[in-house]
Amino acid sequence: MKMTEFLLRNTMEIQWFMFLSLFSAFFIQPGLADRVFSHSTEGMTFGRNSRDPKYTIEFHSVDSAFHTNKDLEAITMSNNEGKKFLCLLPEVEELKSLKSVVQHNTSNVIVGAERETKLKTPDELIMDVLKDTCLSRNEGWWYYELCYQKKLRQIHQEEDKIIQEFILGEFDHEITTAFHRNQSDISTLKDPRSKDASQRYHAHIYTNGTICDLTNEPRETEVRFVCSESPISISSIKEISTCKYAVTIQCPMLCKHPMFQQEKPTPHVIHCNVLPQEETKDLKMDIHSDENDPINITTNDDEERFATT
Repeated sequence: MKMTEFLLRNTMEIQWFMFLSLFSAFFIQPGLADRVFSHSTEGMTFGRNSRDPKYTIEFHSVDSAFHTNKDLEAITMSNNEGKKFLCLLPEVEELKSLKSVVQHNTSNVIVGAERETKLKTPDELIMDVLKDTCLSRNEGWWYYELCYQKKLRQIHQEEDKIIQEFILGEFDHEITTAFHRNQSDISTLKDPRSKDASQRYHAHIYTNGTICDLTNEPRETEVRFVCSESPISISSIKEISTCKYAVTIQCPMLCKHPMFQQEKPTPHVIHCNVLPQEETKDLKMDIHSDENDPINITTNDDEERFATT
């Protein structure tokens, strides 16, 4: 239990540090802040990547200042012209345990999918587009050709003449069906420990390929169809063990299925009020009198986390 509390606390500290770094960079970058400050109220969302918390900044003029009954942490910021804003930092809920998040997300996905009585299966979505289609990928010496639900070939050509050819597997409907029956849709993941939609894939198993010289067994391939905004293509071909391969196919049509839809976090809103001229003067006097005292940013447990001078 102590270890869990330690990890949660340190994760919150890292998030606050990243937030303050991004927030400060936004205000001090010449030109960027001014383009926003030219309006009485403006919004902006920022974050380092899709996995980081998102923060939306809303600016309020003196006449329409934001007020709240909540006891929020506040920090004074200014643009490069010295115009000051009092910004209220949002409340960020403590992180839930990985297990609870996984259970919540998984149950939501399953319930949502069950309610969609006319929902197409991943196979139906893929077949609508890839039926009777072959995809190819050139990787230097080797050229790969995957024909949907038929076979995967590895070829070396010279002047349009095939010099070497290996069959990396032929579509095995029986084993593919058994695979999905045993794994279930919720387990078709790159990492079985992850329930992140971006890590999910739908698999087809290709077996009975060319005999491998090293194992004396037929080559096999797992073809992984992933949700992607990119056009349909073979994005990677890897030999995950001797004569056993994994092929990843980018499939935008797969994103229509609830199992592959990424949950979007709700952004935290930072409200910044323009400080009136009188309050700005008073603030300058207060800062001057206490210029050696740092402004402390604390979490709800009142433990000191960060300080800005």
